[in-house]
Amino acid sequence: MGLHLGDIAPNFTAVTTDGEIDFHAWKEGKWAVFFSHPADYTPVCTTELSATAKLNDEFVARGVKTIAISVDPIEDHHAWASDIGDVGGTDLNFPIIADPDKTISHLYDMIHPGEGDTSSVRSVFIIDPNNKIRLTLTYPKSVGRNFNEILRVVDALQLTDTAPISTPADWTPGDRVIVSPAMSTEDARARFGDVEEVKPYLRWTPQPKV
Repeated sequence: MGLHLGDIAPNFTAVTTDGEIDFHAWKEGKWAVFFSHPADYTPVCTTELSATAKLNDEFVARGVKTIAISVDPIEDHHAWASDIGDVGGTDLNFPIIADPDKTISHLYDMIHPGEGDTSSVRSVFIIDPNNKIRLTLTYPKSVGRNFNEILRVVDALQLTDTAPISTPADWTPGDRVIVSPAMSTEDARARFGDVEEVKPYLRWTPQPKV
């Protein structure tokens, strides 16, 4: 049985490029983006980890810690780190988990037999400060991820945790948002002020300040 949204992310201990960690203790009180890559010394994975390193300040500003995992040994991770820096122009600034026995990868259902059973697919988990899984993404090995989209989702989750609102298709920070269907238009106007009712179930309001 796979992991579902709202589940508590399973805890684990692991060897990483930053030393041994207990996952829940490592991320205590923070959001986390936990993502797998199929293999070190491969082109798509190198661009993905380079992109994550370049966005480190953006993640930190949102209280997010990033951590990667593959089934490669720790020695390969350490040696590959210089390539990540060379390609992206930013040194590796987050840990990579070594999972050669695939224990953690199987725990998080990152190995899909139809995509080959020797390495992980491109999985992403966004986990909140209470260790709840808030988003899961799975990409095939041939398609690199958009880490700016992952940042956008973090922004949306953090915003919608503050008020009874949702974000519409293609939302970016600063765009108007949708009032929760559970709130009446009268109550919405009392709380948010400016509310545009397009349909009884679709009401727009400017993004609340948090």
